[in-house]
Amino acid sequence: MLNQLTPAANDPILSLSSAYQLDSRHQKLNLGIGVYRDQQGQTPVLATVKLAEQYLLENQQSKAYVGLAGCEAFNAEMMNLVLGDNASRSRAVAVQTPGASGALRLLADVIALANPKAKIWMSDLSYANHAPIMTTAGLEVAYYPYFDPETKRVNEAAMLTTLSQLGENDVVLLHGCCHNPTGADISFAAWQAITEMAIQSGFLPFIDIAYQGFGEGMQEDAAGFRYLAEHVPAYIAASSCSKNFGLYRERTGLAIVASNTLAESECIKGRIIECARSTYTMPPDHGAAIVRYILQNSSLKAQWLDEVTAMRTRIQGVRHSLVKALRETTKTSQFDFIAQHKGMFSVIGSNQQQLVQLRDQFGIYIVEGGRINIAGLRETEVPYLAESLGHVFK
Repeated sequence: MLNQLTPAANDPILSLSSAYQLDSRHQKLNLGIGVYRDQQGQTPVLATVKLAEQYLLENQQSKAYVGLAGCEAFNAEMMNLVLGDNASRSRAVAVQTPGASGALRLLADVIALANPKAKIWMSDLSYANHAPIMTTAGLEVAYYPYFDPETKRVNEAAMLTTLSQLGENDVVLLHGCCHNPTGADISFAAWQAITEMAIQSGFLPFIDIAYQGFGEGMQEDAAGFRYLAEHVPAYIAASSCSKNFGLYRERTGLAIVASNTLAESECIKGRIIECARSTYTMPPDHGAAIVRYILQNSSLKAQWLDEVTAMRTRIQGVRHSLVKALRETTKTSQFDFIAQHKGMFSVIGSNQQQLVQLRDQFGIYIVEGGRINIAGLRETEVPYLAESLGHVFK
């Protein structure tokens, strides 16, 4: 039976990392996989995370199951972080999940239960795992215009024109901030326009906010989503602790649902838990316990916010350094858009031939489509990348 299976397609990002590891050259860059690295090229354990882990080591008395919804104190603290004092908080509920990808999948499963004919609309381009998650859940996927390859910014006019034609069987997947893969975010005015469309036409907003704090700030990055959440009758959202807490391998995420009333939201939460029960049953607790302890401790939370600010500031600094170096190398301003992008990534618009040349000639590994992980670039590597890009894009 099992020998009838055909080989799985290679993951476009993870396979790139494998190829990078096999490359024996000393001078090489892996700008594919989306993890933050510091000036030493390491993905650090945050100081606040270590303090929280020490507290858990000394005080945790059991490793028994926490519950199908995960740690409810974690759920509440994370909703406060994502939503703030938003009016929708009174009708919002949450379930702890194995990473934001787990949240995306559970929410997709619930959409399929609620309306098997639902169509998920996502940005063109979007996170590489968005479409596979949705199609595996049995949902139809379509794309709205988003990234303009010429300006390297969002084509908001085209995006809004498409969304204005949607209706009650449609779900619109939006990136809360720091768009993956492009780095190009929509304006607050676009958030307002989408909110009005959702109210008028009845499509369901689905927010993936995985990089809160990495764009302009913890509050600023959530402003557009919070405006939408306060005004639409219903929304769903997925949040991640991988980036801003550095808990990549702990798989710590959150699924949020807000329907017309708290009772309706609780009903949907029950169906999410039902989906969880039939897949992984209980979410892992360690990451959630760390986050809960940090967010409940005022001094530790303040220290954590400082750590997020430091990571964000370093990413912004790398962006500006790269733009400066590229200006000097190319004698043009064609890469200035990199300084305008937000978060970990930028799409530079390279074609397949350029990607192959960057890999074969310079040992630079970039995801197909031209996404580069700015947050994985060390300051000392900026000149080499700028020189290589200048050679390939001349």
